[in-house]
Amino acid sequence: MLSDLKITEFLSRTASKDPVPGGGSISALAAALSAALSEMVAGVTVGKKGFESYEKEMTDITKKARTLREKLTVDIDRDSDAYSQVIRAFGLPTDTEENKNRRRQAILEGLKQASLAPLSVAKDALELLDIAGQVVEKGNKNAVTDAAVAVMMARTAILGAILNVKINLDSIKDKAFVEDLKSQIQGVRLKAEQKEKDILNKIDLMQSL
Repeated sequence: MLSDLKITEFLSRTASKDPVPGGGSISALAAALSAALSEMVAGVTVGKKGFESYEKEMTDITKKARTLREKLTVDIDRDSDAYSQVIRAFGLPTDTEENKNRRRQAILEGLKQASLAPLSVAKDALELLDIAGQVVEKGNKNAVTDAAVAVMMARTAILGAILNVKINLDSIKDKAFVEDLKSQIQGVRLKAEQKEKDILNKIDLMQSL
C-alpha cells in the first residue's frame, strides 16, 4: 500500500513514470497532513494553562481530526486504486459487440469511482478547514503557525481533489451524474475560498507577509 511506504519511497514513487500515486493521492495526503497538524495543535492545547475553557473543544477536535486523518490515509490508496480500475477497463477486449459494451460500462463505472474518490477527499478537507480554523482561533498560540499550515494544506487538498474530479467528469457520458458532481464541487470550492480567507485574516503573522 502507498500509505505504508516510507516518505522517501513515496516521493520516489511519485517522481517515477508510474502514473500512481498522482495528484489525487497527493491531495488525500495533503488533507491527511492537515488533519495531523490540527490534531497536534489541539493536543498541545489540552492541559495548557490559560486554555482551560477550550479543553473540551480541543479534546473533541483531537478525536475528529484523528478520525479524518485515518480515513484520508486510506484515501491515498483509494484514489490510486480507482485510477488503476480505469486503466484495467480500457484494456478489456473489444473483439465482439458484447465485449465492447462490457468494456464501455466498465470504463464508465471506473471513471465514476475515480471522480467520487477525490470528491470525498474534497468534502473531508472542507471539514478540516473548519477544524483548523478552530485551532487557529482557540488553540495554543505557540503553535499558531502549525494551525495555519493545516489551513493551507486543507485548501490545497480541496483544490487538488476538485481538479481530479473535473478531469474525470470530462470523459463521463452520464449527464445527470456529471451535473450533480459539478454542482457539488462548485459548492465546496466557494465555501473553501471564503473559509480560508476568513481564517487566515485572523492570524497576525499573515498580515506581515
